[in-house]
Amino acid sequence: MRFLNEPTTDLTYSDLFLVPSRSDVTSRLDVDLAADDGTGSAIPLVAANMTAVTGKRMAETMARRGGLGVLPQDVPLDVIRDVTAWIKTRHPILETPVSLAPTDTVIDALHLMGKRPHGAVVVADASGAVTGVVRAADCDGQDRFASLAAVVRHQPLVLDAATLDGGSEAALRRAFDAMDAAGTDYAPVQQDGVLVGVLTRKGALRSTLYSPSLDGDGKLKVAAAVGINGDVAGRAAELLAAGVNVLVLDTAHGHQQKMFDALAAVKSLSPGVPVVAGNVVTADATRELIRAGADIVKVGVGPGAMCTTRMMTAVGRPQFSAVLECSAAARDAGGRVWADGGVRYPRDVALALAAGASQVMIGSWFAGTHESPGDLQLDAGGRQYKESFGMASARAVQNRNQREGAFEKDRKALFEEGISTSRMYVDAARPGVEDLLDIITAGLRSSMSYAGAADLAAFRERAVAGIQSAAGYEEGRPVPQSW
Repeated sequence: MRFLNEPTTDLTYSDLFLVPSRSDVTSRLDVDLAADDGTGSAIPLVAANMTAVTGKRMAETMARRGGLGVLPQDVPLDVIRDVTAWIKTRHPILETPVSLAPTDTVIDALHLMGKRPHGAVVVADASGAVTGVVRAADCDGQDRFASLAAVVRHQPLVLDAATLDGGSEAALRRAFDAMDAAGTDYAPVQQDGVLVGVLTRKGALRSTLYSPSLDGDGKLKVAAAVGINGDVAGRAAELLAAGVNVLVLDTAHGHQQKMFDALAAVKSLSPGVPVVAGNVVTADATRELIRAGADIVKVGVGPGAMCTTRMMTAVGRPQFSAVLECSAAARDAGGRVWADGGVRYPRDVALALAAGASQVMIGSWFAGTHESPGDLQLDAGGRQYKESFGMASARAVQNRNQREGAFEKDRKALFEEGISTSRMYVDAARPGVEDLLDIITAGLRSSMSYAGAADLAAFRERAVAGIQSAAGYEEGRPVPQSW
């Protein structure tokens, strides 16, 4: 990319704007968002390895829409194995249904409806055949311990998996039209009379816009993080055996000897999957990690919404400049970088990719969605939220060290560099991570078309950025009400 006015200081995303260039791109749908870093991602977005962000539902949904979810390093290996196996059995097009038996109760259904943004529970009999669908409105005024058989409504439409033709656009259009004609936005899907998934109107549309991120066996991809302490090689080997498709060596300070030792241990396994290492903010650190075996380097120290590192230690760097410098060094060395942290709007994602990142990691922004692992809670005003917390916070440190003695746990808890509890409100208009993927990729597609870029490589070459004042940034913000 080039600058309209050369910077004299390090920059954050808010310091910059992109200007339009002559373009031959006639439609936003003509641009290719695929990453070029060996992960095979069809969209350049990664759900961060934060306990409050990425679990099996997040990883499944991200992969179905072409991205990647990174399971956190604190998750026990047996859980990682189970979660990875579960993700590998998910359908690349159909959403995983929330399913209960007719003998289950209304309260069981209400507890599960918040797990998915479609807000419905499929009722299926012992043979797996669909008998109906229950929604929240069906439960109003009902005894909470009444059986679902007493409240279930006949589902006006049940689709047959064979008619979806492997997810072709024509078949998805027919399924959409069938739901539209039936007056429903949700349809269970059966195969040989057994429930195998659900399709929504939006899901049918999205499957014509997104390509799933699949491994060589046609299964959804998933990544997992590894810390740099303990038996790094042993844990990495277990993750690879479980079927993890990307390994992420993760620590707050990636430019240290333990990271190089960890990289050596992992590379000695000949992992056969991309290896990511971080976090760093300088070209020297990036080059050293790539020379040590990293395929991708995570860039970002201190920009995260849950991170207090800069205020506690003064360590870090404005994120745009860090990504710009590190990505140039990485590409010269044959590697790539992921921009990790600091994105709060779709514009920030576009700027990170224009600066040279192959993908952008998103944490707290995704925490306030139905797919994140936390339970939905209500504040005093009735607004739904989920709790988020930083991975260097006292809460995370306590979880990470739960197998240690009380003395060691309490001593390590003193070293807190993150927020332990923060409310991430669920946007009623965009409650699911897919809703956020829609607005992010829509913004990115438009950014690329303004730059005349048909793919991310051209976007890096053609993007023109200018430096703006705080007033310039404020001018670009929409006005929600009259002044």
